[in-house]
Amino acid sequence: WIFSTVYYFLLPIGAAYAPGLFKVKIIGVINFGYIFALSQFIVSWALAHYYAHVANKDFDRLTRELVDELK
Repeated sequence: WIFSTVYYFLLPIGAAYAPGLFKVKIIGVINFGYIFALSQFIVSWALAHYYAHVANKDFDRLTRELVDELK
């Protein structure tokens, strides 16, 4: 949670305090700011994938144990 929050706020803070960095051209008209903004989608999907993996591994086991105990 901390990593994703810090990463999220780096975009507006970086754009405000380091606008020159966000204007650096990477590929044609695509600059660092666009790449950084798009990378937030990748980070979000990676965190969602990790959470789903942990939830399926741990939470499903705990739910199954709880249901067995209640029966």
